[in-house]
Amino acid sequence: MTSFSYRAVDPNGRQLKGYLEAESAEAASMVLAARGYYLLTLRQSSSLFAGFKKKFLRQRIKRIEIIELAGNLSVMVGAGIPITMALGDILDATPNATLQSTLSALKQDIEQGSTFSDSIERHADIFPDIFIRLVRVGEETGMFEKSLADVAEHLQRMEDLSSSIKRALIYPAFAIVATGGALIFWLVFVLPKIIGTIKGMGVKLPLLTRILMLASSYTQKYWYLIPVIIVAAWMLYKLLRKNQKACYQIDKIKLKLPIYSLIDYNRLLALFAEQMRILIVAGLTVDRTLGIIADVMHNLVFKQAINEVREDITYGSTIADALKKHPVFPTLVVRLVGIGESSGSLDNQFRFLSTHYLKKLDDISEKLGKIIEPVVIGLIGLLFAIIIMGLLLPVYDLVSTVGKQ
Repeated sequence: MTSFSYRAVDPNGRQLKGYLEAESAEAASMVLAARGYYLLTLRQSSSLFAGFKKKFLRQRIKRIEIIELAGNLSVMVGAGIPITMALGDILDATPNATLQSTLSALKQDIEQGSTFSDSIERHADIFPDIFIRLVRVGEETGMFEKSLADVAEHLQRMEDLSSSIKRALIYPAFAIVATGGALIFWLVFVLPKIIGTIKGMGVKLPLLTRILMLASSYTQKYWYLIPVIIVAAWMLYKLLRKNQKACYQIDKIKLKLPIYSLIDYNRLLALFAEQMRILIVAGLTVDRTLGIIADVMHNLVFKQAINEVREDITYGSTIADALKKHPVFPTLVVRLVGIGESSGSLDNQFRFLSTHYLKKLDDISEKLGKIIEPVVIGLIGLLFAIIIMGLLLPVYDLVSTVGKQ
């Protein structure tokens, strides 16, 4: 398959740009014509360049736009509007060029006999895996409209989860950057001038002042190594993530880090509960549900625990008993899952757990600033106390010497 870039006009007169893969230029022209496009230009492009532009330069489709798409489709299909007409109406209303092109491609695929789930699977870089799976289940069970509504609700919960995490991390990130910037500014610009003046007085410099001078000198000479060290540390982290054992240990450490673990651990529990809820509601078996969830948990400790839970269940264990064997699942999760199994209300229990941990994350995000603020202030105070002591000690020695004379 060859990559082609095109510029075309859609049936409504809008100019579109995009990329597609086809066996030849003629085949690409036929695909665009079938979509109802009037082709302006068509150029062959390298797969590497096309992939780069597709990932970094095209207009990004936000999660909220996917949520709106799923919600609008659910309402329109529920009202009896054919899926192709619904897609056409949404296409006309969306301002996002990338989403317009995608919806147009979906509409054309469905008109040519493809199912909606097969069509969106061809755009897996845009539609999340849970969207594709739930839509397919809805098509198989005749509950297409409900599946779309479930997708919209689930993605909205994931958006709320993502927003909570971002709010929680804004203050720590700002505090770290501001403190580091202030320290480097003092070491590079302020301390050299002050210490130069003190040295000119002919005072014997105490150990703390000499250490500050050394730190200032090295920072001035090798300041460019700071971003290099940061990038090298990031690359080392990415390299270690490729090793299964190292990755497991990193994820295990993350769950024990002070403050950060509050965010990451509650995020993982909220994600686990929400995925369990939505997939059980969709009618998937617990075994299949756990297999899907294990793939989306970006923490090897949780992933391994879920796989082991799945294995125990296939050998006849209850979900609660299987969860109880793993410390990553708190007592609340085990107890409510046990109640859900005995009462036949697993989906309601997981809904409660998902809401509980999402609320917990919201509370953490609101309180995190107050938790970290005294730590940051204490750290900044300690750093600048050391700097001030290093500057005042030689002045004190000078005053003492003059006083004795």
